[in-house]
Amino acid sequence: MSELPVAPPHEREPHTGTLNEQLNWLRAGVLGANDGIVSVAGIVVGVAGATAVRGNILTAGLAGLVAGALSMAGGEYVSVSTQRDTERAAVNLERWELANMPDQELDELTGLYRARGLSETTARQVAGELTAHDPLRAHVEAELRIDADAFTNPWQAAGASFLAFTIGGILPFVAIMYPDASLRVWICVVAVVIGLILTGYLSAHLGRAPVMLAIVRNVGVGVLTMAVTWGVGRLFGVVTS
Repeated sequence: MSELPVAPPHEREPHTGTLNEQLNWLRAGVLGANDGIVSVAGIVVGVAGATAVRGNILTAGLAGLVAGALSMAGGEYVSVSTQRDTERAAVNLERWELANMPDQELDELTGLYRARGLSETTARQVAGELTAHDPLRAHVEAELRIDADAFTNPWQAAGASFLAFTIGGILPFVAIMYPDASLRVWICVVAVVIGLILTGYLSAHLGRAPVMLAIVRNVGVGVLTMAVTWGVGRLFGVVTS
């Protein structure tokens, strides 16, 4: 009896973790841009509440933009580096266990497939065949959910965070440059709200969450931030004048 041909995966239906990884990167980028919008908007609107001197506002905004982007990049680098070190340590431990206690590891892998609903016989067969093909990959992916050949790169994560924050922060920074002092804060607020609507929509769409709730929450946080910082700046400007 001839074997049935194996159908290839659909082109638009990936069967690896690549799609989820890409979505996570996109989601992180959108959230980074959102942080840039809110952080820089809070700074420039707050300073605008204290002074109408455009040079002072732009200096503060630029400092906030650079500092925020570097802070985001540095935090992401440290976080991902720690994650990568932890993953490597776990993979090295798994490599040692496979070399020194292979029978116990085979039993453990069998148990994992039994927990997923396979019968004892099928689970033992699957575990044995995968172990014979590539024991480290089989055990690392099943036990740790880690791809031993694709550790997260902290430099890529840091660069993506820096870029996302900068792109978001440029929006309020440019908007607050409007020459008319009586309108520049309102111009900035409108631009920020539009930007937050976009990032709220994208984050909800990528996460398959309710879009309207995400937008309202996103815009609400941004507007509240600008209102509070403007009030603080206004109070500080009155006190120091």
